[in-house]
Amino acid sequence: MLVRFLYASRAAMPLDPDRVEAIVEQSRRNNPARGITGLLCFVDDVFVQVLEGGRDAVCELFSTIVRDERHHSVRILSYEEITERRFGSWNMGQVNIAKVNTALLLKYSERAVLDPFNLPGHATMALMDELVATASIVSRPG
Repeated sequence: MLVRFLYASRAAMPLDPDRVEAIVEQSRRNNPARGITGLLCFVDDVFVQVLEGGRDAVCELFSTIVRDERHHSVRILSYEEITERRFGSWNMGQVNIAKVNTALLLKYSERAVLDPFNLPGHATMALMDELVATASIVSRPG
């Protein structure tokens, strides 16, 4: 059974682009064996990640994520059983927030900032869908 899982968290310490890229590369190495695909968006101190895959694999990965000391305030935004993947082209895609039109952020929130902690989960998922549709993903497909 496939599931889609969306969560947000805050970085425990400032992360430079190289550290974020290392996180993405680690996901790209590990996710194919688990059958997990998805996207990661990081801006300022906020992570937003969508994971898709088998229920057990996604739940086990989330258990690991919750214990990861690189972030805190992990919040589940959405979890659903699915019949097909939306983000199947990426072992782990990465959003280039600098390429995102502020009007897209304003479409879903009060201000032109990424703040999933104050948005409904379905709005954050819709934003992730639009990031794919507007080619705001900077990493190569998996």
